[in-house]
Order: sequence, then structure tokens, then C-alpha cells
Amino acid sequence: MSYCPTCGACLPNRPPVTCPACGTEHWRNAKPCAGALVTDGDGRLLLLRRNTEPWRGWWDIPGGFCEAEEHPMACATREAREETGIAVAVTGWLGMWLDHYPSRHDPDHIVTLNTYYHAVAGEEVGAPDPHETSEIAWFAPDDVPDVAFPHARAVIAAWREAVAEGRTVTPLPDRP
Repeated sequence: MSYCPTCGACLPNRPPVTCPACGTEHWRNAKPCAGALVTDGDGRLLLLRRNTEPWRGWWDIPGGFCEAEEHPMACATREAREETGIAVAVTGWLGMWLDHYPSRHDPDHIVTLNTYYHAVAGEEVGAPDPHETSEIAWFAPDDVPDVAFPHARAVIAAWREAVAEGRTVTPLPDRP
């Protein structure tokens, strides 16, 4: 951000910064994201192959950016449905991770705060969005391939641990 979106004045540095012309404060806050670790009746994990940059062609956990005023749990179920064509039901909370989302518009990258939920697969409700997904597949816990985004490796490790310990159904006090 080189210019104040409020008044158009040149900003002296990148956020956090206060505009010297109008006094508007600008911050560089993390963008909320959510994802679903979706399993089937055999305990296999559903992944999608990304059809967009960044990480095009890599396997990924269904998920994405939260809409304004969208609860992360609702985002996780919406994104899973859009990207895989499968309805899901959230069963528990896995955790939160920080990451950087590459952006050609922001040389410092977008900081993301990623919330992940355990979920079970329901019925197929349509085809995966071809803009986002080129393929979906199920993987046994020990056969999960490398996944996109640096933080996702820790997410998969936490998921495997939760599955091994039977912690995929947890209280959800934050249910929307």
C-alpha cells in the first residue's frame, strides 16, 4: 500500500502506518481462512489437486478465505463443497496455523490465519469447481502426499496424530 485509500495521500512507509494527511490508521492484519480435513467411512482423507496459482498442480486441503462476517466453520464447509463437490459435516476442531499466501500485488505476501476442522463426507452434491480443482482423491493416513503451503505439512501431522488418538470428534462451542 503506497497511497492512503481514504484520501489518496502518499504513505511514508508500509503498514502499520498513520496517514500524515488525514490521520487514517492502516494495519497489516492476517486474513482469516478455514479448511476441512474431510474423512470417509474408511478413515481416508479427501484432498484436491489445485488448478490455480499459487501451488497449481499440488495436492491441497479443501479450504479458503473467509467471506466478510462468515464464521470459519461455515467457510470450511462451504469451501469443501465448492472445491470437491461433496457436502461435509464438521465434527471437531483441529487447530490454527499462521502462514503466508504468495501475492504478486504484495511483495511481503498476505499473512493468513488458518483454522482447521475435522469433518466427515456426506453426499456428492455436484462437480468440483474446475477453476479451483483439477482432481480429487482419497488417501489413507500413511499415504497422504506432500501438500501445498508450508503450514499444511504441520496440519497433516496434527490430523494424523488426532486420528491415531481418536480426537476427530470434539466439542464445538464456536458453532455458528
